[in-house]
Amino acid sequence: MKYATQMEAAKNGFVTEEMKIVAKKENVSCEYLLEKMACGEIVIPKNKNHKSISPEGIGTGLRTKINVNLGISKDLNDIDMEMKKVDMALSMGAEAIMDLSNYGKTQEFRKKLIEKSTAMIGTVPMYDAVGFLDKGLSFIKAEEFLDVVRNHAENGVDFVTIHAGINRANAEIFMRNRRVNEIVSRGGSLLFGWMKMNNQENPFYEYYDELLDICREYDVTLSLGDSLRPGGIHDATDPSQIAELITLGELTKRAWEKDVQVIIEGPGHVPIGDIEMNIKLQKKLCHKAPFYVLGPLVTDVAPGYDHITSAIGGAIAAAHGADFLCYVTPAEHLRLPDVNDVREGIVACKIAAHAGDINKLKDARAWDLEMSKRRQKIDWEGMFELALDKKKPREYRNSSMPEEENTCTMCGSMCSAKNMNLILEGKDIKIEC
Repeated sequence: MKYATQMEAAKNGFVTEEMKIVAKKENVSCEYLLEKMACGEIVIPKNKNHKSISPEGIGTGLRTKINVNLGISKDLNDIDMEMKKVDMALSMGAEAIMDLSNYGKTQEFRKKLIEKSTAMIGTVPMYDAVGFLDKGLSFIKAEEFLDVVRNHAENGVDFVTIHAGINRANAEIFMRNRRVNEIVSRGGSLLFGWMKMNNQENPFYEYYDELLDICREYDVTLSLGDSLRPGGIHDATDPSQIAELITLGELTKRAWEKDVQVIIEGPGHVPIGDIEMNIKLQKKLCHKAPFYVLGPLVTDVAPGYDHITSAIGGAIAAAHGADFLCYVTPAEHLRLPDVNDVREGIVACKIAAHAGDINKLKDARAWDLEMSKRRQKIDWEGMFELALDKKKPREYRNSSMPEEENTCTMCGSMCSAKNMNLILEGKDIKIEC
């Protein structure tokens, strides 16, 4: 059949090639995908112009996916370095890359990225608006914001973050409920500023139907941005955040009416005790649409280690139903991450995603079980082969070799695995002091 989007195909019971690939990757049936995609619980972000992609599914009953942020900025306008980050992300199995470039030849980098990437590509057109339109923020016309979205869609972007939920009504709620960390969303703060300077409604909210037409034409998945997410745990789950979430739920239903796939973006900085509640609220208010969270970061006092604070929150979020995690690097809040920061962020985020999957997917533990078996056998190469990060454990092992090959320099002859294997085989153990 002819279909405009993956969602339209699902509503009509037609199994696309992308669905077949995802079903095989996830070990689920195509019938299951059809059911969940038709009602919006699963998306397969895949722009018609992104030819190199290996499709992935995001949503109910599927593995938690991770996203890697990168992109050029005014202070570090180095395309070659960003491409090294892309290579790192692809080699380590990141399912998505978001190009957050906001300066210089953004389109040149974006096209290069899309041509190369097997991962799905996301962007935030709002970041690119000033450069693309070559005018100051306050001088941009409402309709011109849609021109930027169309440009990204034509380039082949698979999903776009659009801050449509910060309309004038929700901006007023924010003004009546001020925060310690005000509006921390970069796109949200820019739109808030544009609305105030021009005394107009958010163009993405006012012209939402026209936005949906662009997304439908190219099968771009709409990632509804959380402009009013908390930027510190003190501001979590406040009236502004919840008011915007209600609006995003309404916008989700309007998108589904046009067969446009939707992801909902979520908070930011959330104390551990609020994470489960936030997931349940989103799933309820946004009709079980896939939930995409940044972290969440569970404390604000660890700059330089926010890949850890976000991994803690991400694991809890994924365990309770978050579908898509955005990585955070050690450089968060401090600088543009370098290649090593990207690696650390990816590993931390993948740990969080898998830890969450162990709680919600019946087959997720098989990986851990096999690792446990190889540990008991003291099969070093087998352990390295299964490791989430194959490089670091091998480097650690090689940097400190023991006298006995089947031990490590921490336990030596007191190795419990070695000694239990010997005792259970009926052999004696010998401890050297």
